[in-house]
Amino acid sequence: MIPWLLYPFHDVVPGFSVFRYITFRAAMAAATAMLLSLLLGPWMIRTLTALKMGQHIRDVGPEHHQSKAGTPTMGGILILLVITVSTVLWCEFTNGAIWVVLLALLGFGLVGAFDDAKKLLKKQNLGLTSTQKMAWLTAISLLVAWLILHFGLRGTATSQLSVPFFKNFKPDVGIFLIPWIWLVMVGTSNAVNLTDGLDGLAAGGTLIVAFTFAIIAYAVGHVKIAAYLVVPHVPGGAELTVFMGAMAGACMGFLWFNAHPAEVFMGDTGSLGLGGALGTVAVVIKQELLLVIAGGLFVLEAMSVILQVGSYKLRGGKRIFRMAPFHHHMELGGLQETKVVIRLWITAIVCSILAISSLKLR
Repeated sequence: MIPWLLYPFHDVVPGFSVFRYITFRAAMAAATAMLLSLLLGPWMIRTLTALKMGQHIRDVGPEHHQSKAGTPTMGGILILLVITVSTVLWCEFTNGAIWVVLLALLGFGLVGAFDDAKKLLKKQNLGLTSTQKMAWLTAISLLVAWLILHFGLRGTATSQLSVPFFKNFKPDVGIFLIPWIWLVMVGTSNAVNLTDGLDGLAAGGTLIVAFTFAIIAYAVGHVKIAAYLVVPHVPGGAELTVFMGAMAGACMGFLWFNAHPAEVFMGDTGSLGLGGALGTVAVVIKQELLLVIAGGLFVLEAMSVILQVGSYKLRGGKRIFRMAPFHHHMELGGLQETKVVIRLWITAIVCSILAISSLKLR
């Protein structure tokens, strides 16, 4: 909106020419999202507290987590709101990818909101059933996949994948592209959801991955940079840098209130929305496999749950970890919550550095 309003006057006001640059608009989107989060955060916490939207803690979790009972949840509403507002303020209106990613963000976030609301109404940590949640996430994923293909948002060679560290190896998923998009979107959203178990862990991890994918989206969407790095060029993909900047800024602002001891939790509203949007961005810019590396923290958390459940069922009740997801395993190993969070943030940073490095190491 702001570039659309002000850029036409760049001949009159020379400084206004800056509004055409994606890097500037991405930085402004990040700053706007962070500022809005800091300004609206106290009001959101007071509102959620007044509405008695306090988190219910599972009895099976680490014992010291019971002290967090009653902390306001559904703070993800704030995250989704500021991402949407900041993106709309600074994006290029005619870019279809922006609107599709916003649809994924808000659609998955709405499913999470229903889940959170049901938990609050029941006054227990049981919301939508896994079948109900999966059905809604699948429906939204299929709609997003259709829009991506219908408007050609993945550019040419639509069904080809980009493989990190390889220049010419471009597997084609063919008719399985829609199931692939579903897997990436739903898998990422659930992985972020599983990571959201300690104060600041999911928000900080998402901040790191969002910043990383802001860089990657810009590279993929820039003709010359994409050619230099030998990565698939996706026309219009660079505009998603603005969205990722808004996501990074929103997560940074939310961390102000979500850092230990948390004043508010994002809930499924935030984690499912953020994960769905991350997966959608990766799909649009053809960097789904790179998301596995950059989002190594989320992969670790999800795999720990899969391995734990598999081991329990196949090995007669035997477990691999003290408790899953992995952050609980670390807690029960004697580490304080803050140390666990910081060490996993470091893990996320290392994964992101490796992901960015892979753009050149091909």
